[in-house]
Amino acid sequence: MTQEVKGSLIIIGGAEDKYGESKILKHIVNVTGGKEARLVVLTTATEKPESVGSEYKKIFEKLGAKQTEILNVNTRDDANNEDNAEKIRNSTGIFFTGGDQLRITSILGGTKVYAAMQAAYNEGTVIAGTSAGASAMSNNMIVDGNSYDSARKCTLKMAPGLGLLQDAIIDQHFAQRGRIGRLLCGVAENPYMLGIGIDEDTAIQVHPDAHFEVIGTNAVTVIDGTSIISSNVSESKPDEILAINNVTVHILPEGYGFDMKSRKVMRLH
Repeated sequence: MTQEVKGSLIIIGGAEDKYGESKILKHIVNVTGGKEARLVVLTTATEKPESVGSEYKKIFEKLGAKQTEILNVNTRDDANNEDNAEKIRNSTGIFFTGGDQLRITSILGGTKVYAAMQAAYNEGTVIAGTSAGASAMSNNMIVDGNSYDSARKCTLKMAPGLGLLQDAIIDQHFAQRGRIGRLLCGVAENPYMLGIGIDEDTAIQVHPDAHFEVIGTNAVTVIDGTSIISSNVSESKPDEILAINNVTVHILPEGYGFDMKSRKVMRLH
């Protein structure tokens, strides 16, 4: 993270608990203002915006955020609508649902809603996202790749993301879908990028000073490629298994955090 921002990000690995303790969603309500929160649920990623948006609206209102509004931005015309941009500017929290992360970037990129969101984030608004909404947070996002497989060359498809989180690659549903191989591939291709794999019902909150804390019931896997001594990623053939020597991996449950600038694990409590 190199930009100076006042907002924070809450990046969820998907399948967060909605009807039990709802720890992550409750945390979003708390950090966006509690009873005074003005939450906007952006349904851009999903092809079922009415049902998905309605579910989250009910949950957030049950958790205390009475001013929760569904914003169905499904086309670039919607994303360039000034009323929609104004709703983003007036919010204390923005929540991206799951779905397809390419819908988020292709619909929002370069629009009034995107500009409003970036400005709101810079000024202190909390931006949260689950599943596809998590992947889209970074400046480079995973759009496809093999699950339950070793790291292989050319099996990972990347695209530009929203650019809210710099110098990192996010992967979600991480342990549950066996995605360590594809995240290792992404880090091997650019060792400066920090790989962050977030399990289901688990999230990270990224603070303005570029450290994050883990929230939820499972773990976050952090892959730091700056320690890599060598890899065969540049000379290997397509689909060939990668050799990666001396990569650093951290497994972090709740109670831990990570400083993305110093690349150091933090014990929070």
